[in-house]
Amino acid sequence: MSEENKQPMEEETPETQAGPEQEAQTGETAEKAEKPGKGKKKKEKGYTFTREQVEQMELAAKQLESVKDQFTRLTAEYDNYRKRTTKEKDSIYQDAKADTIREFLAVYDNLERAVATEGDEDSPHKKGLEMIFHQYQDILAKLGVTEIAAKGQTFDPEKHNAVMHIDDESYGENEVAQVFQAGFEMNGKVIRHAIVQVAN
Repeated sequence: MSEENKQPMEEETPETQAGPEQEAQTGETAEKAEKPGKGKKKKEKGYTFTREQVEQMELAAKQLESVKDQFTRLTAEYDNYRKRTTKEKDSIYQDAKADTIREFLAVYDNLERAVATEGDEDSPHKKGLEMIFHQYQDILAKLGVTEIAAKGQTFDPEKHNAVMHIDDESYGENEVAQVFQAGFEMNGKVIRHAIVQVAN
C-alpha cells in the first residue's frame, strides 16, 4: 500500500471518550432534570401522588364525611317521622273505635235493665235476653272494653261522675253507694264515666 492511500487513524479525544466519572455526572444531570420544581411527589403505600392529587383526595374525603353526616341526620329524621305518624294513626284509630263503642253502650244499658227486671226466670224471653246480654259483654271484652269498678269504691273524679250525695254511716267517706249508669274504659282510657251516688 502506498502512503497516499493510508488514512490517518482518528485519535480519540477526551470529548469522545466517556469515562465512569463522566457517566455518573451525566446520570446526576438527567436525574435533576426529571425532578420538577413544582408539584413534589409523595409516596404512599407504593403509589406516588403529586401535591395537587393529595389535596384533591383530602377535599374528597371531607365531602364524603359531610354527605355521610347528612345521610345519618336524614335517616334519624325519617325514623322519627315514621314513629310519629304511626303513633298518630294509632291514636286516630283508637279515638274512632272509642266513639263507635260509646254509641252502642246505650244498647248495653237497655239489655242490662231488661235482664235485671224481676219476672219469670224460666221464661224463654228472659233467658234469650240474658244470652244476648252475655254475648254483648263478650264482644266488648274482645274489643278491650271493661266496666269501671264503682260500687263500694272510693270516688274517683277521673272515672266517676257524682250526681247525688247522701250521708250514711254505713258507708265510708267518699264511698260510692249506688251506680246509676255503668262506666267503661278501653285500654286504660275512659270512654264513659260511671254515674254514681257518693256517700259522706
